[in-house]
Amino acid sequence: MAEVSGGEVIARMLLKEGVARVFGIIDGTYFGFYEALHRLGIEIVTPRHEASAAHMAGAYARLTGRLGVCMASNGPGVANLLPGLVVEQAEGNRVLAITSARRPGIMYPDRGGAYQCFDQSGVIGRIAKWSAAASSFDRVPELMRKALRQSWEGRPGVVHLDVPENVMNGKVKADVAFWEPHQYRRTAPATPSADQVEAAASALAESRAPLIHAGSGVLHAGAHDALRRVAELLQAPVTTSWGARGALSETSPLAIPMPHVKLNHTVRNDADVALIVGSRVGETDWWGKPPYWRKASEQTTIQVDVDAQALGLNRPADQPVLADARTFLELLGDALEGRARADRMEARRARIASCAKAMAADRAGWDKALSDMAVPMHPAHIATACRQVFPADSVLVADGGNATIWAMFYHQVRVPNTLLSTFKFGMLGAGMAQAVGAAVARPGAPVCCIIGDGAFGFHPQEVETAVRNGARVVYIVLCDRQWGMVKMNQQFMLRPFKTMLFKSLGPDETIKADLGEIEFDALGRSMGAHGERVSDPALLGPALERSLASGRCAVVHVDVDPVKHMWAPGLIHFKKMHEEPKG
Repeated sequence: MAEVSGGEVIARMLLKEGVARVFGIIDGTYFGFYEALHRLGIEIVTPRHEASAAHMAGAYARLTGRLGVCMASNGPGVANLLPGLVVEQAEGNRVLAITSARRPGIMYPDRGGAYQCFDQSGVIGRIAKWSAAASSFDRVPELMRKALRQSWEGRPGVVHLDVPENVMNGKVKADVAFWEPHQYRRTAPATPSADQVEAAASALAESRAPLIHAGSGVLHAGAHDALRRVAELLQAPVTTSWGARGALSETSPLAIPMPHVKLNHTVRNDADVALIVGSRVGETDWWGKPPYWRKASEQTTIQVDVDAQALGLNRPADQPVLADARTFLELLGDALEGRARADRMEARRARIASCAKAMAADRAGWDKALSDMAVPMHPAHIATACRQVFPADSVLVADGGNATIWAMFYHQVRVPNTLLSTFKFGMLGAGMAQAVGAAVARPGAPVCCIIGDGAFGFHPQEVETAVRNGARVVYIVLCDRQWGMVKMNQQFMLRPFKTMLFKSLGPDETIKADLGEIEFDALGRSMGAHGERVSDPALLGPALERSLASGRCAVVHVDVDPVKHMWAPGLIHFKKMHEEPKG
């Protein structure tokens, strides 16, 4: 029997799980944990704020397919962690949070007046998949196994284990059995039955106009190649949930990217058979309801998900299949080989050609903005220039209100799983840390972060984190010195006719929607980053190239026209999405 701390037990169990990195701020309340991590060779990546640790872990998990782990100390550390956990649960990222707690006897329940104490497990349990508090050393291995089991079951999300600081740091003589992962959780993917695969293959092969709708489950399963193969065998258009954009490379003629909103509606209404993989069909999917989707009674729906709770959740499924997305799509691809009907395929190819024309027309309309060379620049130039300068496999992180919309409309996802944002939660500032998490997930590769000046202001200190960790993040800050999306809403609420006529109201005609000047390039340089400022679109490309050539974190302050920035494309669709479909 050897002396071991509760923190070391957790660290050794994470090592068994293949965890290579943990994100969090160090603190004496869990010294036994992070000291063991360090000794065992698990890298500790330390941000400047606990919420950033959760976002880094979430981005890392999504891009690698591994478990993202973050940590926080009791009381204020856990309080700071909460916003990050809320977001990562909403986004469906596989994050394990390890926190310290005050000693038993004064906590659970609070004795009254205890320092840095609140119901940490109870609060997190309301927002996470699972949360528990260990009451003693003996329960740490058992509860860790439960936490890890929950991490890998069903839809990815946040799980949490709270451990008293005296258990975390105190050493006990114990003979701890460190089980292998396959001894306490599923390690093989959930597999569909042969009958389920055959039924899906038959329905899709005989379909007049099949559709594939991919959710983020496709990304988590690493099912990009299997999705592409099935789509090509069927010659079926592929739409995605917002969070799954890039499940199929958008260079494929079968990809119908999310910004082509009306075309998404059209192909979903045309389809007689819809294969929905890894998506709950939530609000950003218009709940799967008319007039944005065909009536369920007129469309055969095959829904595949690793989470049984998602099957038939918002749209009835004629063929619900509980299975891993990649496993199902690989088996479906095998079943579809050689089953193409010439008459069906000719019509399907014509449908795809029609979609290509519609997308080309959309793009031609949007790209008219690129001829605007005024100073300060039109925001359409930013994502366009980034696409030309950054390698095709670079991760793009989009953060902000209108800044994200402009990025979405002018970016093309050329390599699957290279786009990060908070599509399901819209959390400002998360991108600062997501970008660092992405750089840690893909060492040495540059990461492009397009972010609004408001969003950047939530966690600007993470630039220093990027510098300290050698993360090649280029933050491109769109500066309009206003809460643009909110200001637009105010204008239409306060003076709609003047807004339509003049496009903008004066500062005295809106309510606290304007911001002051921050020199973001100088702020970046103060933390050791490369910094540039540009307002002329002709100079943006060279500034980005110099930032990449610097080989380190960079902050590019981009002055954009505040009125043009406010009138982002597709805002009417965003507004409509918030309404219950009337079809």
